[in-house]
Amino acid sequence: MRELAEFEKYADAFAVTEKILRERGFRRSPPDFYCLVAEENAALVGIVVYYFVAFTYRAKPNLIIKELYVAEPYRSKGVGNLLMKAIAQEAECAGCGIIKWWVAKWNTRGIEFYQRLGAKIDPDWHEFQMSEEAFRKLAES
Repeated sequence: MRELAEFEKYADAFAVTEKILRERGFRRSPPDFYCLVAEENAALVGIVVYYFVAFTYRAKPNLIIKELYVAEPYRSKGVGNLLMKAIAQEAECAGCGIIKWWVAKWNTRGIEFYQRLGAKIDPDWHEFQMSEEAFRKLAES
């Protein structure tokens, strides 16, 4: 996850620790997130972190991919494809209606990868964000 933070240029704000991961992903029921990993010779080479939005207008859950990362030496070797296939299987088992995720606009290699898998960029929706400072200001208003 730290490598991903560096790759996506937010390492200076990265606050995830092993303690946080253990608490939120493995000690809560239900967990805040789920995780699948790819390994080679006991070394972690890829990770996908995801969660579910339980109810949507489709009356089916959405599977939301929060993070997908493959270490540089393992890219273009099928690791990402295997992780995405595993996610598709998770979505199928959970009865999901859609899988969603976000990709940085500058990550053309990632965009091309997802498009090869059959994913499409949603032209109808804009992502909005509200910073902690902004939502605290709103909450206090």
